[in-house]
Amino acid sequence: MYKKMFVIIFILLFLVGCGQASEKGKLKKVGLLVPETINDQVWGTKGYKGLLKIQSELNVDVFYKEGMNSEAAVREAVEEFHGKGVNLIIGHGHEYEGFFRDLLDLYPDIHFVFFNGDAKGPNATSLNFEAHAMGFFAGMVAAHMTKTNEIGIIAAFEWQPEVEGFYQGAQFENPNVTIHIEYVQGFDHVDLALEKLDKLVAENVDVVYPAGDRYNVPVIEKVKEKGIYSIGFVSDQSDLGEQMVLTSTVQHVDELYLLVAKKFIKGELESGNLYFDFQDGVIDLGKFSPLVDKEFKNKVLKYVEEYKKTGKLPNE
Repeated sequence: MYKKMFVIIFILLFLVGCGQASEKGKLKKVGLLVPETINDQVWGTKGYKGLLKIQSELNVDVFYKEGMNSEAAVREAVEEFHGKGVNLIIGHGHEYEGFFRDLLDLYPDIHFVFFNGDAKGPNATSLNFEAHAMGFFAGMVAAHMTKTNEIGIIAAFEWQPEVEGFYQGAQFENPNVTIHIEYVQGFDHVDLALEKLDKLVAENVDVVYPAGDRYNVPVIEKVKEKGIYSIGFVSDQSDLGEQMVLTSTVQHVDELYLLVAKKFIKGELESGNLYFDFQDGVIDLGKFSPLVDKEFKNKVLKYVEEYKKTGKLPNE
């Protein structure tokens, strides 16, 4: 009798254990929080497209909320998502590290994802574009196309890897070039970025790389009016000026979100800080301006392919 009961209990425990294991990698529903809007045609739009990719390719329900730029708003949205059965929430920006910090323990059944932070806890992941190389190639293009030997980058923060990459790439291509670096201390500081642009133009800069996802379009539009070159950021921005936009450093956020969701399903989405680069298919160079000579364009693209294979830039 006791032996039979033991066997039954063992089987029940085994089945429960199997059920828990299968749930671990089960993607139920996905929620996306966007600090501003999905209609900016750059950062927010690419995040939304990533959510739609998850919906269509993985056949799961998805939800999104815009204007999620305060702790109170994020708390309310997470609670709402939790009530709908969402178990993967993506905060579309670096600010969500702070917004999510106090929510991780409250919602252990939700995996929280955000950008460019330091993820703490078993249910938090920070996504980081390994942007040094893309900045390097942007710097090469700028240094090759300048006529004044004065080029500039308008960056959001000092910690952006593409800043040092831009500097090194420019020096590699043209040792005589002067690189002007301006910071605006925020991705959405459009007015300040435009002020910095005026400063660069006054310093005879004729190629500008606006490395900020919410001010790059206004900067490129103003650069175009002044008849000088620019390099796009986040998306392929050749449509803003096929000739004057020399190329773009494209971050395929949509593909990255799909990759994250697939990793979650496989039980392979690690907590902590993850890094992605050209080799992962989520960073690339956009369309080149017809003004960039074919020989140089092919040289840059060859360097990109070599970097994908070896992980080494041409100055290493």
